[in-house]
Amino acid sequence: MTLPARRLFVGHRLRDLRRVLGISQAAMAARIGLSVSYLSQIENGDRPVTEGVLITLAREFPADWGSIDAADDTALLIATLEAVSDTSVEAPALDETAVRRAVKHQPLLAQRLVAMHDAYRRAQEQLRALDDRLVAGSGAPGLLPWEDVRDWFHAAGNYVDALDRRAEEIGETLGADRIAALEARLATKGVSIAISGALAAPLRDYDGATLRLDGSQPGETTLFSLAHQVARHEFGDVIGGIVAASEMASETARALLTAGLTNYAAGAIVMPYTRFRTEARTVRHDIDRLRRIFGTSFEQTCHRLSTLQRPGALGIPFFFCRVDMAGNITKRHSATRLQFARFGGACPLWIVHEAVAIPDRILTQLIETTDGIRYVSMAKGLVKPSETYTRPARRYAVALGCEEANASEFIYADALGTGGIATPIGSSCRICLRTDCDQRAFPPAASGIRVDPDRRGAVPYEVV
Repeated sequence: MTLPARRLFVGHRLRDLRRVLGISQAAMAARIGLSVSYLSQIENGDRPVTEGVLITLAREFPADWGSIDAADDTALLIATLEAVSDTSVEAPALDETAVRRAVKHQPLLAQRLVAMHDAYRRAQEQLRALDDRLVAGSGAPGLLPWEDVRDWFHAAGNYVDALDRRAEEIGETLGADRIAALEARLATKGVSIAISGALAAPLRDYDGATLRLDGSQPGETTLFSLAHQVARHEFGDVIGGIVAASEMASETARALLTAGLTNYAAGAIVMPYTRFRTEARTVRHDIDRLRRIFGTSFEQTCHRLSTLQRPGALGIPFFFCRVDMAGNITKRHSATRLQFARFGGACPLWIVHEAVAIPDRILTQLIETTDGIRYVSMAKGLVKPSETYTRPARRYAVALGCEEANASEFIYADALGTGGIATPIGSSCRICLRTDCDQRAFPPAASGIRVDPDRRGAVPYEVV
């Protein structure tokens, strides 16, 4: 006797997800291909959610929807569909009906396929990590200190709840003149503020009693520096506990993590989580409008957007990175499936490299990574002028992006539309498996090449 399929009522989860995302029933219904009345019935618990709707939710909101009951066959079906649709694996596409049939009749085989795909993805991550080390020229057996700290923030999802909530409490009490309020708060700690007019002065210099700030810096830098000092004094115990629990391999790594956590807290003070997330959704993540509201720099605002991962109040998952004139990624964070900690920065097709050379102009791009995931990417070149002709200005670009599924909530996607032709972005040429790239600098390490003396393409060999 065949048991009837289990009816799954998860309307409360779907309603909570919609509220976390800050979108209406109509917008959610359009995203997952349902009528508003049908969605309303599911949310109210009047109708069970179907297998098709579960699959759509998992595809549209991979980070937000989370896992489905592992005992449900639908969880295995979703994982199997993800495995067989990975475009980084060169194999013919499988019909969804055939996959459903295989999961139903050969569940152990499907579980094995999913496990092998997970192992493949982990191996790719390890390969990217090794390539990062090769590019950096490091032969040391362990992680370098900044790599250790970078990986810690990646593992934490670039969100530190204990710091974020305490910083928000401070940020919401500062009032209109936040610089004066922060100076007054520091005064209660015995810290006086002095403005330095010296040439090439440090941005911030603290001697235990006086905080000297570079007077040539813009207001947003002064604001951030004051917030940083407040975080040092008021969050020292929390930060110390986090660093102690991190098991960092070296004293240098622990010092870097301490500085990184202090900077994180400073950003959370000047851009308090709840209000910043609300304003970001209201202006559709328009960075220039946000920076005017919060008195922050373009880079600070981009960075903060990549940290909005508070449980129960998630922001749009963004990736964020900073790239210098030489193409080095000097800062990287991601709440999306694109993980720059293992992605590298060498692909010349990514528009962030062009943005470095064109300051104060926003460039947009629809990109697709080798796993078939499409992202809307924005990049802007920035210049931090020096105080003298004898010191060159700092030039770099910042990039921010989200998965195409969230394009309607990202104002920069308006210039691109969705469903169009995406630029195929690869990782480092050493591990990128694209065989038809005209921009390839050298062949992938794991592949062979064939040279035809009678035929020449964009590159003088064919990857085989």
